Amino acid sequence: MGLDLIFWLVICFPLNVAFLASAFYQVLILSDLESDFVNPYDASSRINYFILPEFIGQGLFCALCLFTGHWIMFLLTVPVTCYHVMLYMKRQHLIDVTEVFRVLNAEKKFRIAKLAYYLTIIIITVFRFVCDALKIAYSDLLCFGFYILTA
Repeated sequence: MGLDLIFWLVICFPLNVAFLASAFYQVLILSDLESDFVNPYDASSRINYFILPEFIGQGLFCALCLFTGHWIMFLLTVPVTCYHVMLYMKRQHLIDVTEVFRVLNAEKKFRIAKLAYYLTIIIITVFRFVCDALKIAYSDLLCFGFYILTA
């Protein structure tokens, strides 16, 4: 029981906050580029700096959920991890300086969708952390009746 609490608090929550902050920063940079507050080279280099660590972190998070038996979180993280692997294998994971204005709207929509996804994952993580904390405090309590999320 205590290990699940440590898993959610020490591993999942900081990773998800980092993913959320990274996605928000990337949307902010793309908005600044759209408003012409930053030049294309700086924008693409700032965004590309966060791409590979985000892909590695997402893969580690997905693998940790698989190996620790958190199946619902694993199933929620698999599609994004597979998409990141596909982008990396096709060499389309970085933003090109010469094509940044051509793909600006698509990249911005993609980053906003990732921002919503990471926000959903962090809400689920906080919910699971609270459920595990309540399980430790009250061992016979089914967390608000949602047994499928806590199994």
